[in-house]
Amino acid sequence: MRAHGAWLCAAALAAAGACGGDHASTTQPVIPPPPPAPAADTTPLRVLAARHSLLIGAAVDRGFRYTGSDSATFRALLAKQFSVLTPENDMKWDHIHPARNTYRFEPADSIVAFAEANGMKVRGHNLAWHSQLPAWLTSGTWTPAEATALLDDHIATVVGHYRGRVMEWDVVNEALNDDGTKRSSFWLANVGPGYIERAFRDARAADSAAGLFYNDYNIEGMNAKSDSLYAMMQDFKARGVPVTGVGFESHFQLGGVPSSLAANIARFAGLGLKVHITELDVRMLLPATSTQLDAQASDYTTVVSACMQTTACDLVTIWGVSDRESWIPGTFPGWGAATLFDAQYQSKPAYAALVKLLQ
Repeated sequence: MRAHGAWLCAAALAAAGACGGDHASTTQPVIPPPPPAPAADTTPLRVLAARHSLLIGAAVDRGFRYTGSDSATFRALLAKQFSVLTPENDMKWDHIHPARNTYRFEPADSIVAFAEANGMKVRGHNLAWHSQLPAWLTSGTWTPAEATALLDDHIATVVGHYRGRVMEWDVVNEALNDDGTKRSSFWLANVGPGYIERAFRDARAADSAAGLFYNDYNIEGMNAKSDSLYAMMQDFKARGVPVTGVGFESHFQLGGVPSSLAANIARFAGLGLKVHITELDVRMLLPATSTQLDAQASDYTTVVSACMQTTACDLVTIWGVSDRESWIPGTFPGWGAATLFDAQYQSKPAYAALVKLLQ
């Protein structure tokens, strides 16, 4: 507004001889209107990201099943801003395979159908994990051959059901401890350490085209866990195990993005792997302050910028559409505000920062 006023004053000087005070003339000059202010950029995040050959995704769960006006608001925001969907829970064992001879595809099918109707891709999550396994599986007594057959059947059935409709799968999820050793799990105990390789080979047999990923947390920076994963991926590539890439989950606390993120992405890319940011959120202690939200915006920018430095990193998925359905408060009491949109679906500084980065 100060610039506008100065412009009017300058225009009036030639005709009236002064700005303010007594005028030498009562004749009012004809002053053209100032140029209109540029409109705020309302281009969706998915469109901006596509200009950089980048996909921007979101995980969906209970928000996808909101009713009433919340449902319309949620789905409109989801379809407008994001180009990839990840079912947060509906493809996990306990949801999709609740009994030994029963598969429940309907909830995940609805997410896939929504994605297809809105020009979005789908990430499948996940096929072999230590958590969220159904009781019929974990409470049973199985020989190694039986447990292996159960893994084979599950992957063949689920991946086969979505063949050609799911872009990529988190085939094995969180199989390593922070020191790089293999995590104790149903699969390690009942199938043996070879279950990781077997899961990838099963998935490739079920879908010849889908991307196949190993997904984990605390592998985003250079450390013992990411070093162990690097060695495993190097071995897999050398022996022809069909792995497409690694997923960096990226559940960060405010200020917790590792300084070695970009270098770590680059070293995995050097193996010929894709690197996807698969579950990004940045949590803070509540209540959120403007200072925290600005710091969160900086963290989001750091992560996406690191991804954009390497062509192998061409997807960033936010773990949740808004703070309303984020998993963070239920898992980390006292923490939250971790996504790009608040509980009323209003964009936050982190969203504006990504728009600026991608413009």
